[in-house]
Amino acid sequence: MKRLAPFSIERNMQLHTIYEARETLKGIALHTPLTRNTNLSEEFAAQVYLKREDLQPVRSYKLRGAYNKIASLSDADRSRGVVCASAGNHAQGVAYACRKLNISAVIFMPQTTPFQKVKQVRLFGKDNVEVVLIGDTFNDASDTARQYCEENQMTFIHPFDDELVIAGQGTIGLEILADATAPIDYLFVPIGGGGLAAGICAVFSELSPETRIIGVEPQGALSMLTSIRNGENTTLQEIDKFVDGAAVKRVGDLPFEICKTRLHEVVPVPEGQVCTTMLRLYNEEAMVVEPAGALTIAALEIYASALKDKNVVCVVSGSNNDITRMEEIKERSMLYEGLKHYFVVNFPQRAGALREFLDNTLSPTDDITYFQYVKKHSRETGAVVIAIEVKEKEHFELVEKKMLRNGYTFVYLNNKQSLFNLLAL
Repeated sequence: MKRLAPFSIERNMQLHTIYEARETLKGIALHTPLTRNTNLSEEFAAQVYLKREDLQPVRSYKLRGAYNKIASLSDADRSRGVVCASAGNHAQGVAYACRKLNISAVIFMPQTTPFQKVKQVRLFGKDNVEVVLIGDTFNDASDTARQYCEENQMTFIHPFDDELVIAGQGTIGLEILADATAPIDYLFVPIGGGGLAAGICAVFSELSPETRIIGVEPQGALSMLTSIRNGENTTLQEIDKFVDGAAVKRVGDLPFEICKTRLHEVVPVPEGQVCTTMLRLYNEEAMVVEPAGALTIAALEIYASALKDKNVVCVVSGSNNDITRMEEIKERSMLYEGLKHYFVVNFPQRAGALREFLDNTLSPTDDITYFQYVKKHSRETGAVVIAIEVKEKEHFELVEKKMLRNGYTFVYLNNKQSLFNLLAL
């Protein structure tokens, strides 16, 4: 992606607006630490620092933009209250800000939102917040929220497509530069709606233009990358919602205008790789991050050859992970790593067939973790859905060879997404 000369800050984002946001946020948002990570630094032969936005009071950076916007409202607007739509971090940021400023808020969330997230919004907002659960998707909640906002003449707090929200997120860039002890060569930023990336681009393009800014998106929701390639802000028809803090069908118009020439590159990261990174951070660093919070660290592997001897910063955007998702996270990680494989296998319908399969196909370190079979007495064979875990990725080829050698007919499900989703997850 071509790097252009610093853009006119009068066009899209005035730097002084971000400095003003920093003053507004004093005593509200933490100046989060920029910490060197020993394990990552050794792995990539670089100096890798993590900007720990997961340590904010609401466990994500979203507090910055929400508070900066709400604090700017006139007395008349404050008296009428605010409205937002969110299934997660933005709702918590708005709730926290409204409680601090004693402003009422109506927050619309999809009915499918996990109870833990709804509870957190109510915890942060207390009596200042009313939560309305409506619709099955974020779009349902957002449409209702905007209609409610217009009918009641309240102020809508957009999660990313707003100059003051972007300015609040941009204060992260000021903090990184204030804490860095050497010039930053690479800065990895997660992208959802683009507000965080836009704010950081606005800072670094003026104050540290030599830094290469890498936007990171989940592979199943490449809204910024698609828009940049198309030369216009583009709405995706379908997305994978797994990385919920960074999975949007369309980035903000203002973030797109800022990011399209300020980002050096936008890189996709597979959702399974995100899961592997989350588990690694938990096991090695005792860090609990949400999927979006792991995006930038997951992207380091893609840039490994370019990072040697460089100063690298990864923004860890949040840690609001629902514990009920852990089984899915482990599953996606194992599938990505090539350690778990699903099949439909035709078994002979006779006693001892399963034992024979185990003896003829699996090694001592292999394991069956899923087995679904219903005997049909009128048939010689029956279809079995089976999941096999292998200790090493290379063992999978041996399992397949043994199945073929022993005359089993089977269908491999991992690469048949629609059938796999129906039977396996």
